[in-house]
Amino acid sequence: MKDIYVGHFSYVLGDLEQTVEQTVEQNRTVIKDPEKFRSAGFDKHHICSPSTTAYDLAVAAVKPIAKYLNQVGVIIYSTALPINANIGTTFEETKDIKDLTDFPGSHLQSDFGLNDAWVIGLDQQACTGMIGSFKLAAALLRDTPQWSQILCVTADRFPQGSLYEQSYSLISDGASAFIISTEPIPGGFRYVEHHAITNGGMANTNDDATIGNFFPNTIDCITMNVKRAGLELKDINWMVVQNINVNAWKIVCSPSLLDYDITRVFHPSLPMMGHMISGDCIVNTQMLIESGKIKPGEYVLLYMVGYGLTWQSVILQYCG
Repeated sequence: MKDIYVGHFSYVLGDLEQTVEQTVEQNRTVIKDPEKFRSAGFDKHHICSPSTTAYDLAVAAVKPIAKYLNQVGVIIYSTALPINANIGTTFEETKDIKDLTDFPGSHLQSDFGLNDAWVIGLDQQACTGMIGSFKLAAALLRDTPQWSQILCVTADRFPQGSLYEQSYSLISDGASAFIISTEPIPGGFRYVEHHAITNGGMANTNDDATIGNFFPNTIDCITMNVKRAGLELKDINWMVVQNINVNAWKIVCSPSLLDYDITRVFHPSLPMMGHMISGDCIVNTQMLIESGKIKPGEYVLLYMVGYGLTWQSVILQYCG
């Protein structure tokens, strides 16, 4: 099986930065006490101004890595929210379904001149969509020899007037992107293994039940990912995780559960952006690279959970 490589991570946040206090005052949260957010690790987040679309975010995330897009065979465009999976705006007036099939992935292909790329829209994986992109892209590259490079993008913004709190986490609008390739990428990673769990029976569960099921399924997903990679948990040098309540990871890593060194759980972007829908893992991975803490040969496990409910994990090895 040929090796697959990942790199050139990029991201962008909504253009308006707000503190927890500002968002609570604007009635954009269920929790009305800012200190409850702050005690969970949240400080600020980013939302979009009314004129900024999810597609604007996608374009902004891809621009910094556009110079590396020279052999793109596929674009995987992931959205957590179905409303962001098209950019048509006139259906209510015209009743023409063509407006509902005005897909952002096609526009991205055209705007960046990726004329030979096949476009795939990935949704119904909520906040785990970007990790799902790793698996899908690796499988496509191994199955189709003529493809050597895939662009993975995710972009979401909440509709105007939305609450910016989900399952007790503060949300940011944003987009992220990376390139996956059959050739090594300077400063990037080697793709190792992926694992996913979906429990459709909990698709419409409430926040408390979601949190309650976070712990056992997180343990199962991470443990199975490590096992499928032929590794042991002690081999995982870093866990790059979702920006949720900091105390949740202390519980997950406790000796009675995962028994993992909490100082190796990496999510430094949490205070400044909260939970950026499906982009947390990309932002935190880029910050891990920039920190200089990761060394060549070390293994990194990226982990996310999303509505559906779906849990996904991917293991990468840093090439440097």
